[in-house]
Amino acid sequence: MWLKPEEVLLKNALKLWVTEKSNDYFVLQRRRGYGEDSGGLTGLLVGTLDTVFDSTAKVAPFRILHQTPDSQVYWNVACGASLEEISQHWDWLQQNIIRTLSVFDSGEDITSFVQGKIRGLIAEERSSACDEEDPERFREAVLRFERLFGLPQREKLVTYYSCSYWRGRVPNQGWIYLSTNFLCFYSYMLGNEVKLVFPWDEVSRLERTSNVLLAESIRVRVRGEDHFFSMLMRLQQTYLIMQQLADYAIVRFFDKETFHAEHPLANPLHITQRALEIHARNQSFRAFFRLAQEENLCEVYESFLWVPFSHVNTLGKICVSENYLCYASQDGSQCHLIIPIWEIFSVELPDRSTRALTVCMRGKRALRFSEVRDFERLAATIRRKCGAVGSPQHSFSNPDEEGVMVGQSQAVSTEALMNVFHPHDAENLDPKMLKERMKEQSWQIHFAEYGRGTGMFCTKKTRDLIVRGVPETLRGELWMLFSGAVHDMTSNPGYYGRLLEECMGSSSLACDEIERDLHRSLPEHPAFQSDTGISALRRVLTAYAHRNPKIGYCQAMNILTSVLLLYAKEEEAFWLLVAVCERMLPDYFNRRIIVCFLGALVDQAVFEELIREHLTQLTEHMTDLSFFSSVSLSWFLTLFISVLPIESAVNVVDCFFYDGIKAILQLGLAVLDYNMDNLLCCHDDAEAVTVLNRFFDNVTNKDSPLPATVQQASATANDKSIQRVDISDLIKEAYEKYGDIRTEEVENMRKRNKLYVIQTLEDTTKQNVLRVVAQDVKFSAAQLDELYVLFKRQHFVSCYWSVSSPALHNHDPSLPYLDQYQLDQSQFSSLFNLLQQWTTHTHLQTLARSAFNLLDENGDGLVNFKEFVSGLDILYNRSFTEKLKFLFKLHLQSDSADDGVIRRCPEKGRAKVDLQEYLKQWQEDLQRREENIKDLPRINQVQFIGLTKTLYGLFHGDEEEESLYRAVARVTSLLLRMEEVGRKLQEGSPQKTPQTSPTSSQSTAQQPDVSPTPPISPETPAECEDTPEPPESPVSQRETAPSNSDITPNSASRPSTPTSSPTGTNSPALDTPTDTPSSPSAVRDGDWSFSFEQVLASLLNEPCVVRFFERAKDTDALIARARKNQLKDKH
Repeated sequence: MWLKPEEVLLKNALKLWVTEKSNDYFVLQRRRGYGEDSGGLTGLLVGTLDTVFDSTAKVAPFRILHQTPDSQVYWNVACGASLEEISQHWDWLQQNIIRTLSVFDSGEDITSFVQGKIRGLIAEERSSACDEEDPERFREAVLRFERLFGLPQREKLVTYYSCSYWRGRVPNQGWIYLSTNFLCFYSYMLGNEVKLVFPWDEVSRLERTSNVLLAESIRVRVRGEDHFFSMLMRLQQTYLIMQQLADYAIVRFFDKETFHAEHPLANPLHITQRALEIHARNQSFRAFFRLAQEENLCEVYESFLWVPFSHVNTLGKICVSENYLCYASQDGSQCHLIIPIWEIFSVELPDRSTRALTVCMRGKRALRFSEVRDFERLAATIRRKCGAVGSPQHSFSNPDEEGVMVGQSQAVSTEALMNVFHPHDAENLDPKMLKERMKEQSWQIHFAEYGRGTGMFCTKKTRDLIVRGVPETLRGELWMLFSGAVHDMTSNPGYYGRLLEECMGSSSLACDEIERDLHRSLPEHPAFQSDTGISALRRVLTAYAHRNPKIGYCQAMNILTSVLLLYAKEEEAFWLLVAVCERMLPDYFNRRIIVCFLGALVDQAVFEELIREHLTQLTEHMTDLSFFSSVSLSWFLTLFISVLPIESAVNVVDCFFYDGIKAILQLGLAVLDYNMDNLLCCHDDAEAVTVLNRFFDNVTNKDSPLPATVQQASATANDKSIQRVDISDLIKEAYEKYGDIRTEEVENMRKRNKLYVIQTLEDTTKQNVLRVVAQDVKFSAAQLDELYVLFKRQHFVSCYWSVSSPALHNHDPSLPYLDQYQLDQSQFSSLFNLLQQWTTHTHLQTLARSAFNLLDENGDGLVNFKEFVSGLDILYNRSFTEKLKFLFKLHLQSDSADDGVIRRCPEKGRAKVDLQEYLKQWQEDLQRREENIKDLPRINQVQFIGLTKTLYGLFHGDEEEESLYRAVARVTSLLLRMEEVGRKLQEGSPQKTPQTSPTSSQSTAQQPDVSPTPPISPETPAECEDTPEPPESPVSQRETAPSNSDITPNSASRPSTPTSSPTGTNSPALDTPTDTPSSPSAVRDGDWSFSFEQVLASLLNEPCVVRFFERAKDTDALIARARKNQLKDKH
């Protein structure tokens, strides 16, 4: 066991201990009296001392000491009762610590690091053993987590581990904290503090690595930078939890409809390590046995199964779900089977001595399990489930009655299209047909030995038969069985018919796209040159789009479905499509997660990884493997159907339904391997494409019994000078060379590359947005990048701690780049306040709300990044005039637009973007003329008071605060006099106008503007008490600020009171806070107003105000402050 490091003087212990192993940093010792010399005099003496003296009675016979070169001080770090136990600790130190210590320069650093690491291991052992039973320890970790990282208390800590973080070549011993939304690390050694907080949604790589310096570590890539964590006692467990949390974040934020309200992971505030492990276990269970999403793994039992065809007992595991009893042998590939609970009619316990039970099924079949540890509990579970699960009526329906009438004129097809257009001729003695009958006989023998249909044993022999090719007459049945679609259809009798009734006559975007692609689906095949095939294809695709609107209809689904209809009945083809889209090819056809075909892009990344591993010669020749991504996209989307003749492609589909995506990856590697020599001679991508296209044209199926009218072989099929490749030989070669690729390995690679693909797509979106925005703002490229990260993170921050947050829907990947991420009013206000450049302001929320309404140009209640940065650019980088104009326009906002309601345009959120409309809008933006200051409306009384308050708030805390206050007061007084003179001129003129023109009023009062301090009227000091003063102003506004009577046109002839209005009646106009400004339409005829030109001309005569707004801002510091405080902001 590991010990808390204690100092030991070795010279006093040499007589009691013998050194067994040593190196530069550690010594393994054995206590005398144990082992080889236990029979000597010294051994007897030591043994006696250990027995007699209580202080030494519990000394372990083996220990490990830590030493530093040229030091006489040693530290006891581990002890053991046996050589095997202490050797495990020694080996761990050798693998994880020794190479690390070489990077330190001083012995003190080495000792400090080792002590910290050992203490961490001790704490981790205690926490891992006691977390579930000792919640107090976990609560202490939660408090420490909250104190160290300053995250809101709602952030749920899942688990924590002791580890080392590598900064350069120096490790920092500390603790890694894994929470629902963040990966955090903290270390403090010798005054050096390291604190990291990484959101899971920004992680692009997560993998286990090893190199010369690090024996084994976890690499985490965030925003292009790699971070390494090593020396974890439970590295695999830590890695799996990190992987689960990263995947959970991706699914939750990008695929919003995955976690329904009843899902155990729906609430991010209650995520636990156990819940994540159960979710991952259920996913693996469903993927292996091809079961529906509703099935969950309830119980697992280890047992032996008597295999009749081998006459042996095979060790494996029994897995029980809600509706199925499944078994898989220990290696997972030799034997597995699935038994629906409704097929079981009794469970017997024949021999209690061998802990055996027999499961009896319909059809006079029985399975015998033995050596089941808790066999009585298993028997009781099966009996209880048999009583609860009824037998679905669908399994006993008459095949002749399966057609469901839709409307009154259309019926569901009950025959596979191949049987209609190419019926099987039993009397045909053609050599190909004879070989086809031999295949059928082989499968009949297999059925007799291993069972048929539900409950059939799937073994290595089954795969061998699949590789050789499935007979035409059995293809639909076996596809249904191996894909798991047979279980879906049996469990949902009549479901397909009800779907058709619901969606018949409906119109949608998906229906339009389906109609467009119907005649592009295998157009050469006779089945789809007639209304029979086209109608069946239309019904299946429309029914699925109605069942799953999240997917709807995507390209390539028509090609796949047309092949399914050739060999399966219409309802069976529907359930096969469900199995492919929702289980076997996840995210291939999901419009709502980043991009359609995301799953295909992930599998292409897996394919590239396999190419690097298995085809190194090709990798060395073609350094950029992205070429294979563009070429292989159709391979994955259509399962090679689009590149191979139909008679050859169906053999590939056979393998796919049995082995999943692994079969497609294997075949892809075999294709590249077969063409290796030709590809190595290519000088560019065009030549490589030509090589592969020529190869696919020459792939044939010599055993296909289909007539020439159905086959799609190339025109050169009879040219004997061209080398042909038989599809069966190609598939066989793929399994022989690459069959060792395991399904579990492929799934792990999928998870690892999914993060990378999503972040790559997100980076592409970011680059496109920044390229457009950079043309109109003065921020540097680095600053724009940081601002985009803040903008995007603000979207996620508002969703971190809420269940099904409405803000999640503000991200729509189907929209153009600029509109994919948008912020609502609450999100915008939080980010705007984080980035504001003024220290304090009493009305920041009002200012942010007004800025949101101003920047929301289309009035949909959402602001995109371009709109956000354009406003920020004015405040950070533009001239005094532009900044003042922005503030001026903020106070022209009315209450009607200030409700924060999202008013989505009907066109937004559609899966299909109207590109012409988008380009037209873009052209209008380019041609939009610059706004003229003369076009701005005049600012009324209440709005101007709000502007004045805003200026007072901006100036608060500035070093020239007093001068700025006085300047604003002078400008206000001047503007009021200008307005009063203008009104008197209006009253004296024979032809009255509503208001004085800006030019005349300015020219009349131009002389006072020349003086830096305009003359103050005698009555001003006595009338200034009613002016709204800025909070905590150091200057008495009684001397300079305009009074309430100053703002009244007839103030010279009427005394002022604190509540007097321009009309002489009590009015709260001036006492109303700017949070609720009056609408311009509510301004009375007696009120005054100013033009922007007047305000600008007056403020330009105040140098301190101009200096304040023209002062250079440290943009980088403001962004850094916002980045630091963004996660601390309360949402």
